[in-house]
Formats: sequence, C-alpha cells, structure tokens
Amino acid sequence: MKIIFYLLVVSISVFATTLDELLQYAMHHNSTIKQSEVQIELSELKQKESYIQQYGEFNLLGNYIHYNTARTLAPLTPTSIGAGVPITTSKDIFYVGVNYEVSLFTGYAQTRQIEISNITKQMADAKMKLTKEQLVYNVRSLYLSILAQREIVQAQMSYLKALMTLRKQIEYEVKLGKKAKIDLLKAKSNEQSVQTQIEVLKNNIEISKATLSVLVGKKVEKLEFLKIEMTKPQYSINRLYAKVNSLTKIKIEDMAVYKADKNIQKSEAKKLPQINFLIFAGKNYGEDLKTNEWDNKTLWQAEIGVKWNIFDFGKRDIFVQQAKIAKLDATFKKKQTFLDLRKLLIEALSKIEQSYAEYLGNVSQLKLSKKIEKIEKVRYKNGVSTLNDFLLAKSQTQLVHAKMIESRYSYQKSKYYLEYLLEQGVTK
Repeated sequence: MKIIFYLLVVSISVFATTLDELLQYAMHHNSTIKQSEVQIELSELKQKESYIQQYGEFNLLGNYIHYNTARTLAPLTPTSIGAGVPITTSKDIFYVGVNYEVSLFTGYAQTRQIEISNITKQMADAKMKLTKEQLVYNVRSLYLSILAQREIVQAQMSYLKALMTLRKQIEYEVKLGKKAKIDLLKAKSNEQSVQTQIEVLKNNIEISKATLSVLVGKKVEKLEFLKIEMTKPQYSINRLYAKVNSLTKIKIEDMAVYKADKNIQKSEAKKLPQINFLIFAGKNYGEDLKTNEWDNKTLWQAEIGVKWNIFDFGKRDIFVQQAKIAKLDATFKKKQTFLDLRKLLIEALSKIEQSYAEYLGNVSQLKLSKKIEKIEKVRYKNGVSTLNDFLLAKSQTQLVHAKMIESRYSYQKSKYYLEYLLEQGVTK
C-alpha cells in the first residue's frame, strides 16, 4: 500500500509545474513583457530616426502651372538674349526635377535630439528590467498563495474527516442513549461549516490560478510543492540602504533628469541661427506659342540659406522655461523615489521579521492547542465537559494550524518582496 501511495505522489509531482518553469515561460509569453519589447523597438526606431535626420533628404518634384501671359521655360540672361536664338514661350509649363536639402547648423538641436533618443532607448531597456522584476514577484506571490491555500485545504480535509468520525461516533452513542441528540446536531453543524470553508478555499484557488494563467500566458493546472526554509532574519538596513543608489529605479530617475537637461539645451538652440543647404536640378517643359512645338530647358541651382529668429514675443523663452520646469519635476521625482525605496525596505524587513515571529508563535501555540484538544476529548468522553468545549478546542487547533501555514508562506513571500525591491528576482 505504501508503494502505491509513493508512486501516486511521484506521478503527481512529474506532471506538476515548478515555479522556475512558470517564470521561464512567463518571460517569453507575458503580454506586459511583449509590450515592453515593443516599446524598446519603438525607441530604437526613434534613435535611428534622430541619426538619419542629420543627413537630410532627397525629394522628387513635379508641378504644372498655367499663366495668364506667356512665360519663358528658363530665366532670360544677357547671353541668351544676344545669341539671336528663338526663345520658347508658353502659358502652360510643366516641371520635373529632384532636390536635396540638409541642415548644416541647427543650433545643436539635432545633436541634442540624438542624445535624447539615446537616453530614451536606455530608459526603455531599464524599464524592461523593472517589468521583468515585477512579473517575477507577481508570479511568485500568486504561486505561494495557491500553495498556502492548497495546504490549508488539505488540513481542513483532515479536520473534516476527524469531524465526520466524531459525528458517526455521536450517532452511535445517541442510539445507545449515551449522548443527547443536541450533540449530534452540533456535530453536523460544525461539519457543514468546515465543508463550506473548504469550498470557499477551493474557489479562491481557482481564481488565483486563473490570475496566474493570465500572467504566465498559459493555463496553469498542478503546481509543484515549494520547500520553504525558516531561518532567522539577519539583515542590515544600512547595507540595504547602500544598494539603493545602484538600483535601476534610481538610474531611470537619473536618466530622466539628464534627459530633461538635454531638452533645455534643445530649447535654447532655437535662439541660434539655422543654416540650411539646398540643391535641385530639373527640366521645364512647355509648348511654344509660336511654333506649337514642345521644348524643354534644364535648370539647376545650389543655395545656402540662413534663418535667425531675432524676436518672437517670448515664445522661445517659454519653451526653455517649460523644459527647466520639467527638469525640476524630474529631480523631485528622483528624490521621492529614493525616499520611497528606503521606506519600502524598512517595511519589507519588518514583514519578514513579523512573519518569522508569527510562525514561531504559531508552532508553539499549535503544540499547546493539540494538548488542550486531547484533554477536552477525554473530558467530553467522560461527561465532564460539553461537546461545545471539545469542538471549540478542536477548531482552535485547526485555526492555529492554518495561521502557521499562512505565516510560513507569508515569510517566503516577504523575502521575495525584498528581492523585488532590490531587483534580485530576475536571474540572468
């Protein structure tokens, strides 16, 4: 019989999913991760766009113009007038050509935009790391919640089995006239209450599994048992504080401040002259009004243009001021993020220590509760105490047992939360 039970346990374990397997699958199929990947791709394209813009652009040109008076296909020059060659004129002129234009100097606005796009790409990569850390913690948390509820259900099933045995014993003794019928009704009521609790827990497990399935990206069925080692917490808050500055959360805020500074410099670039280069070549086509024959002229031109906005009623100053306010806001956010992290680290350590203390207290209390239950059982059998006293002692034992299970998983969940804060959940 023991061999059959062992084989059953092994077969269940083989088909159960481990936490590591779920995490690996979630990293490749979670929708939030995919969204972050899209954001990284988008930032890469923006980065390429910033680089490409500094090389200018080629354009294919074409137009048709109808004039009310005859026009020449090309501007008249002294040479063309004195040559004595007939000059083609037309009221309908078609133009086809190509041009190339590029900014030679933008007040360093293009340079700043390239730097901004580089920072944006780095921020997208950093946010991906935080997204993965959040995913790992959420999966771990739900995994532990399901295991805790499953273990409590198993304990409740054992409790229910004991109550059913007690109820059958009371039924037998009622028939013999040794026990009052009210005791049987109390036993049935208590048994029904436990059955209801088990159903509620099972429903909660299904809800947690559904949520976990959404996070992972596939349907979650059986979960592998996770061994939890209860060791006394030995953390130094000062050492943890020292790690804050190197966290990705702080680095992102640093990049946000740096990006805001570059936006200030980009806004100030509007105060400098803008120099552009333009070259184009093409042909004008038209039907000569005198001969009714089509003719064409080749045109090309190269130019360098300068544009310097010397007064715009304070518009550029407003842009600069807005960028400075954005930098100030980013600086405040960085300070607040730093303070929040310090506070969350204290809370995480407190939760670990609290869960550990609760676990030790529940273990001691469970031992005492079991002794009390045994005593009340003997007292009830001997008619010294009532069934209420015995059922109360038994339910108290079960309550402490459930609390012990919860505190053990809460301890592990708190450790996972600390790893999440310290960005240690994702293994490379």
